[in-house]
Amino acid sequence: MEIGVLELSRLQFASTALFHFLFVPLTLGLSIIIAIMETVYVMTGRPIWRQMTKFWGTLFGINFALGVATGITMEFQFGMNWAYYSHYVGDIFGAPLALEGLMAFFMEATFVGLWFFGWDRLSARAHMIVAWLVAIGTNFSALWILIANGWMQYPVGAEFNPVTMRMELVSFAEVIFNPVAQAKFVHTVSAGYVTAAMFVLGVSAWYLLKGRHVELARRSIAVASAFGLAGALSVVVLGDESGYDAGLNQKMKLAAIEAMWETEPAPASFTVVGLPDREARQTHYAIHLPWVMGLIGTRSLTEEIRGVNDLEAEAAERIRSGIGAYDLLMRIQDSRATGVDPALVEEFHEVGDDLGYALLLKRYLDDPRQASEAQIMQAASDTIPPVWPVFWSFRIMVGIGLTLIVATGYFFWRASFRQMQFPRWSLRLAVALMPAPWIAAELGWIVAEVGRQPWTVDGVLPTALSVSHLGVGEVALTLLGFCLFYTALLVVEVMLMLKYIRKGPQDDVEETEEWMADHRARLSAEVVR
Repeated sequence: MEIGVLELSRLQFASTALFHFLFVPLTLGLSIIIAIMETVYVMTGRPIWRQMTKFWGTLFGINFALGVATGITMEFQFGMNWAYYSHYVGDIFGAPLALEGLMAFFMEATFVGLWFFGWDRLSARAHMIVAWLVAIGTNFSALWILIANGWMQYPVGAEFNPVTMRMELVSFAEVIFNPVAQAKFVHTVSAGYVTAAMFVLGVSAWYLLKGRHVELARRSIAVASAFGLAGALSVVVLGDESGYDAGLNQKMKLAAIEAMWETEPAPASFTVVGLPDREARQTHYAIHLPWVMGLIGTRSLTEEIRGVNDLEAEAAERIRSGIGAYDLLMRIQDSRATGVDPALVEEFHEVGDDLGYALLLKRYLDDPRQASEAQIMQAASDTIPPVWPVFWSFRIMVGIGLTLIVATGYFFWRASFRQMQFPRWSLRLAVALMPAPWIAAELGWIVAEVGRQPWTVDGVLPTALSVSHLGVGEVALTLLGFCLFYTALLVVEVMLMLKYIRKGPQDDVEETEEWMADHRARLSAEVVR
């Protein structure tokens, strides 16, 4: 395959996005865990919880700083590598992107500064409130970028203006409350909670294996296991919701996830494993679970899930309809000098929803109206995303997710009902599982983004049209620069994290019997007062 500007631009954005998301989930989850720990400290006054809050807060701060540094460059890429995309849909995409920037660089960063430097300047309750504001700001900054991404998956609240040749916002409320965006937000932040929980579990398990900071590690495991179990179960529930949304709004993506070439009678089965073969249009050695995919994709036993072949044929029909819309668009543009005929605009709006499908032909010729039947069928074939990576990424992600439910559930049981006593084999397993949620999260983005191809905005703007007019050498040079810069940041992140994990808290807090008795007396006195 020839590597051009499009392929290099996609590779650059994918590599920077996946790298950035190494930091995001840990930041999302640790912010909540730290707020929980500080709340327990304020409620109990026990210094062990203050020590836990400050220790995990140090690791949060390192990760937060690196996350900000890697996130800034991503926003610049929309102007650098995806200029036509920014021009075409900037009215809609720009609003949540700007709000995300305001959240991240003003609200979130301000409260992070107050939290780190306010320990001896704020009261305990005020500092706890700041901790929760950090957590809320961190999670809400993720909300806006996921609203923007959700709109790309399911564009609502906007319409194409044939005069200006741009998408225009008609309902910001529809963009915000887009069901795909809302499900994606909760699913993503829940994955972040699991990531942070497994990080805390793994580090704490390592301390117990080494016999260090035992009290901190045990209590951290108790918090992380409960938080992680709730997050892991939420990921499954919201993953099911995302599957249902895909069945409604992104039928080709769902068919690719399942490698479902032919439409099956309802209820469709779920393919556990198999070897998808695009050329033969079949999945070899497939093992099926009856009814499961029908329940996930349609929430019923009577509705069918359409296969790739039928959806490809539908795409060909929409391309033919889109050619008519493109012809009307060109006539509107030609008449701008003398005055646009309102009747033409009205006629365009009747078929304008299929314009994006006609634009798929731009990859093969300048004027879609001149397309041959072979080119139409080729463009229709392009609507099938790469099945193999989507199919297997989804299954590995689901397998990891189920494993993490079992792991967090086991540690929650031991922490709650076995006096926080953990077998050494389970501690080693916790350390080994630390990378698992990151792998699952990255695979989830591969499913979401590769499964959307060939669209930047599903059904509206093809990826091939979105790219900037740059030279191959320019994009290759910036790609190399990003890779070197991000690798250096990753090395710094890992070194700092390992340094502070090995160092641990400064001094272990010993809550002796005398201290506990004195603490209970103080509490009793406060109650009496």
